[in-house]
Amino acid sequence: MRSLSLAIINGPNLNKLGKRESNHYGSFTYNELTDYCNQQAASLGIEIDIYQNDIEGELVQLIHELSEKVDGIILNAAAYTHTSVAIRDAVLTVNIPVVEVHISNPYAREEFRRKNLLSDIVIASISGFGITSYKLAIDGIFSILEDKNR
Repeated sequence: MRSLSLAIINGPNLNKLGKRESNHYGSFTYNELTDYCNQQAASLGIEIDIYQNDIEGELVQLIHELSEKVDGIILNAAAYTHTSVAIRDAVLTVNIPVVEVHISNPYAREEFRRKNLLSDIVIASISGFGITSYKLAIDGIFSILEDKNR
């Protein structure tokens, strides 16, 4: 049996973790986040690829391309969560589970961050747990995919 594969797609400014708004995002760096995700996936025997891009159209292309290659996607669309109909539409085109993840809790922040264009179309949304949000997303999508394969 082949192992499950996931893609984690991170949106704008996440590559600046450790250098920005530590009150919302903590002090860990983007490299520490990717190492953490790789460790979590390895502990479950999941193959994982992690991407980050600041450009909306390139994120749309990643969603399209990766949905043909992996079993599930974990998506942190970052600021595009609140503004991008294009990313929403891209998620609607995929036939695999997509879990939305955020490091901070958008609903405890500025009013404009409370508008979420993805929450009603993803299988789950996880936010506010810091870096642990990614672990919860990996564990959750793994459970969903394992149940589906039984």
